[in-house]
Amino acid sequence: MTNEVKLNTDKMLEDLLAMCRKNLRTVDEKLITKAFNLSHEAHQNDIRISGKPYFTHPYEVAMFVAEEIPLDDISVVGALLHDVVEDTGISIKFLRTEFGDEVADIVDGVTKIGGVFAGHEITQAENYRKMLLSMVKDIRVILVKSADRLHNMRTLDHLRPDKQRRIAKETLELYAPFANRFGLGRVKWELEDLAFKFLNKEAYNEIARKIILKRNEREAYINIFKEPIAKKLKDHGLEFEIGGRPKHLYSIYRKMIKLNASFEEIYDLLAVRIILESNDDNECFYVLGVINQMYKPISERFKDYISIPKKNNYQSIHNTVIGPDGKVVEIQIRTRKMHEIAERGVAAHWKYKESLTSTDADLADWVNWIRDAFENASKNEATKEILASFKLNLYQDEIYVFTPNGDLKRLPRNSTPVDFAYEIHSNIGFHCIGAKVNGRIVPLDTRLNSGDQVEIITSKNQSPNKSWLRFVTTHKAKADIRKFLNRAEEKLVETGRELWIKKIKKLKLVFTSEDISKLSRKLKYDNPGQFYRDIALDKLNLDDVLSPEETKDEQAVPELEFDKFADQERKKIGNVIVDEEHKGIATSFAKCCNPIPGDPIIGFITIGEGIKIHKKDCKNLISMAQTHSDRLVPVEWPHANGSMFAAGINLSGEDVPGILKDISNSITTYKNTNIKAVNINAVDSIFEGTVTVYVNDIEHLNRLMERLKNLKSVYHVERFEHNKQ
Repeated sequence: MTNEVKLNTDKMLEDLLAMCRKNLRTVDEKLITKAFNLSHEAHQNDIRISGKPYFTHPYEVAMFVAEEIPLDDISVVGALLHDVVEDTGISIKFLRTEFGDEVADIVDGVTKIGGVFAGHEITQAENYRKMLLSMVKDIRVILVKSADRLHNMRTLDHLRPDKQRRIAKETLELYAPFANRFGLGRVKWELEDLAFKFLNKEAYNEIARKIILKRNEREAYINIFKEPIAKKLKDHGLEFEIGGRPKHLYSIYRKMIKLNASFEEIYDLLAVRIILESNDDNECFYVLGVINQMYKPISERFKDYISIPKKNNYQSIHNTVIGPDGKVVEIQIRTRKMHEIAERGVAAHWKYKESLTSTDADLADWVNWIRDAFENASKNEATKEILASFKLNLYQDEIYVFTPNGDLKRLPRNSTPVDFAYEIHSNIGFHCIGAKVNGRIVPLDTRLNSGDQVEIITSKNQSPNKSWLRFVTTHKAKADIRKFLNRAEEKLVETGRELWIKKIKKLKLVFTSEDISKLSRKLKYDNPGQFYRDIALDKLNLDDVLSPEETKDEQAVPELEFDKFADQERKKIGNVIVDEEHKGIATSFAKCCNPIPGDPIIGFITIGEGIKIHKKDCKNLISMAQTHSDRLVPVEWPHANGSMFAAGINLSGEDVPGILKDISNSITTYKNTNIKAVNINAVDSIFEGTVTVYVNDIEHLNRLMERLKNLKSVYHVERFEHNKQ
């Protein structure tokens, strides 16, 4: 490093620190110096298109933040480092270690929102703005990015015309509205004028030329107009500043377009601003009265933004009067505090503690937060300590993702590619088989983030899966999936019904609707629809269902059902435990009582079939034990910590509204009992069926059955078990 460069960087650093000392409440000079040196070192070999060292850019951004948006020293550090991750080899992890979470999060946020718009044409500006806000939580990210964009706009001349127009359009539609949203008046006007310059040079140059031609005339007239006002206000002992108000080229152009008028017809080119040094709002109205006595006001052009502030907390009185020679003059009247808030926006709030109001719910949150923070903070409490917990929280429940064509789609937070597919079109959702997010194939239940580009892969053979309902978020996706599944279910039921009718016609059988209901209940279906569905899915063999044995033996199905139930539960818990003397002898379960886990059991040694396991109260066992008590063998179910077993409860009673809810509540409110399955049907106001529950032991089961017997509309309760005794 040469001495000349070293002297220059030393002066640059001192100028920055001086600006921070002047405008910030507290300044961590060591931290700013450390960030300055790192940024300079990281960018020292980089040159901007203009030919200047790249470091001049982050430095100018930091200077602007310190001077025009003086929020805190962390913002200045973030501005100095805002490009080091994107343009050099420095990582966010390194910044987090060296400068802390706040600085790292600001740099990370600025880097992310800067890269989101690359390659995308801005077609939905409001959605793009909301997307940007959904990606960041700390307001300082937006402020640093605004300062970054302003310096880039000031040096835009060195880029190609196509890049100039793209960046200018992005600035006009995204960043200028942000500056306005956060009350950064000066930033907003300059961004708009610079963007206008590159988007419509001919109109820009024409308006600029005419303003210059009229400058002397306009300044002479304003001096004549304001002189008597200044004298009057001095006579009343008021301290104030009065002068011409600069008119911005883009605002003039926009007004010409809106009113379809020429430059010469725009009547408020003559404008005066009065800034009162007092912070008493009433003085503004007093000055208004003084001026209206001197010049005739145009009542329809009066606006009171003091009593009703704009959404960004802008406050001022706008008054329009007829001045000398019949010319129209617009006057703004505001206090010094109002002026600083109008110019510096959010940053100015740190200087003033007084309560502020807002008509915008989004902004009201952070305005009220600022007020509360200052009211509750001690005088010596550093602003940065308050800022540490200051979050933006605008649009945090929304995400904005791109289609492959660059269109933006707004979705709820936690949305997935399936939600996105249905948002595009229902048919895309129905045939969604996969998705690419930012060029990589991902699972369909992947959670999307703002700024993601999503491409849906479809197949005409794909259809919605019931499992999708577990992870989709949007109402549209859920509704469309359910509709599709219901239609598919209806189609299966209809197909099954047709197969059933065809079969019974072939066998020359006749079934009434009541017969079908009885048969479906016998086969343990909740309704005939489920019966027809399983026929369509080939889960039922109609030859077996319609065999003479099956149709005449009403007890065959329940017994087979219990056998299946008992076998499943025994397999879950494992082999019974036999005492040491009889270990190794084969065991099996007696068909006469068919015990299940939880039943008190005992073994009986048979001749040729090993040990048969019976329930202790089995009638057959009691009979055999009277003559062969020596064959009884102690056995028990295998032990497991916290083990539960499934038991069925048969119920019947009056089918009254809410009975199923009463049964469920009666079970689940006792020791947090879990219900495994419910199979209850109703015919002619009488219900009957089975509830399968998980219980700890027989005592637990008996208590549940007692509770069910106490229900008003329940007539009969018994354990679901083998009926051969």
